[in-house]
Amino acid sequence: MRLLIAVRRIVLLLGLPAVLFTAWWFGSAHSSDFYFPPLSTILHSFREVWTPARLRSDVAPSLLRLASGYLLATAAGVGLGLLIGMSRLVREVLEPVLELFRAIPPPVLVPVIMLFAGIGDTMKVLVIAFGCFWPILLNTVEGVRSVDEVLSDTCRCYCVDGSARLRHLVLRSASPRIATGMRQSLAIGIIVMVISEMFAASNGLGFTIVEFQRSFAIPEMWSGILLLGMLGFLLSFLFALLEKRLLAWHFGLRRNQRIS
Repeated sequence: MRLLIAVRRIVLLLGLPAVLFTAWWFGSAHSSDFYFPPLSTILHSFREVWTPARLRSDVAPSLLRLASGYLLATAAGVGLGLLIGMSRLVREVLEPVLELFRAIPPPVLVPVIMLFAGIGDTMKVLVIAFGCFWPILLNTVEGVRSVDEVLSDTCRCYCVDGSARLRHLVLRSASPRIATGMRQSLAIGIIVMVISEMFAASNGLGFTIVEFQRSFAIPEMWSGILLLGMLGFLLSFLFALLEKRLLAWHFGLRRNQRIS
């Protein structure tokens, strides 16, 4: 039974990508368009370009920037989200300012951040953190606000307050929404990472893809885009595994609710 469930999950996970990949292979097999080469040509370039040395010099710095910005955004988003969600006064004071900054696209801030952070990794990490910050913050606020009133009253009756209430009630109740915000931010972070590396960079996935495009190395450019998609898929898959492990109680509760 478990084997059948595992096979079903693998089919659901890889079925559509396999279909799309097959359609791309046969659909582009006889392509003579310079800008849309056959997938076989792209895969050949992929093997030649993305060697271990290239992965260390370009992919590793990108992932390090992404991880740094993502963790910074998570810490700031969850911390500030708890503060805003637990205090109506703070929420009313900060809400107009938050709505203003949330509407600013992260790539627009690249030239501004370059003025005081330079063109190094600090600028890129800050841009990634800014883009990842908002989904985590807003989902944390909503998660804190949606804490069950019955559970809150129970904690109050048993004098559970302070850090114990925050850890066992607020964070636990808000954790599914926080995970949703972190999942959304991961996709945003990958996009912003690539964009930030297109400005005054000397390495990284975004820099490499743009360099291939400027030199009209089209198959190599497509290979970089393909690698970027594979990284996004892998990171999303790993996040889903971690989420199911850490929030097993939440998914178990939802499964029991569907059965009942």
